[in-house]
Amino acid sequence: MSPRPRKVTDDDVFAAAYRVMQRVGPADLTLEAIAREAGVTAGALVQRFGSKRQLQVALAEGAARAAPSFIGQLREQHRSPLAALRAYAECMAGLAKTPAAYVRNLAYLLEDLKDPDLRAQLARQATSTRDQLASLIAEAVEAGELSREVKPPMLARTIEVVLSGSMMVWAFYREGPADTWIRKDFNALLSPYLVTSRRRKPSRRSAAT
Repeated sequence: MSPRPRKVTDDDVFAAAYRVMQRVGPADLTLEAIAREAGVTAGALVQRFGSKRQLQVALAEGAARAAPSFIGQLREQHRSPLAALRAYAECMAGLAKTPAAYVRNLAYLLEDLKDPDLRAQLARQATSTRDQLASLIAEAVEAGELSREVKPPMLARTIEVVLSGSMMVWAFYREGPADTWIRKDFNALLSPYLVTSRRRKPSRRSAAT
């Protein structure tokens, strides 16, 4: 007797959709491609979500909800808040790791900006991420990694602007890889606020180990 097929959850479908989106742009993103990746039929996705657009809205809602936990996972994976902050910048730079990835991700951003529901979720995700970045920055200040002159909400907003703006400006110049360009701008932004190791006090997490 053959085993019962595994139930495909919404999270399975979302993960499949992300995998497809890493390969194709918005014009080639279809329910059929997502269904094939998830191991279900396109009809099953229509029954569950209604349409490709409704699936995309559900995907955007999930991304907005997951924003705090994403930053939290970075913090858990790194020894210091500053390292977690750098890891976030690396994730952003990774969106432009190749010219094809850059163009593809920009195309999805344009799709989000054109659709009011998708744009609303994008704004929700961005707001949550900025709040989490401000918390990381405050923790880095407390740990002695960043200057006490830093205003966490303002630096979080500036990081948001620099990373997004750097990604856009790279397209004008195309000097070297985009991720290297973005990394350089991020390091230049942080440089004035960094505390040298001799002046730095150990973070609470480091002191506990």
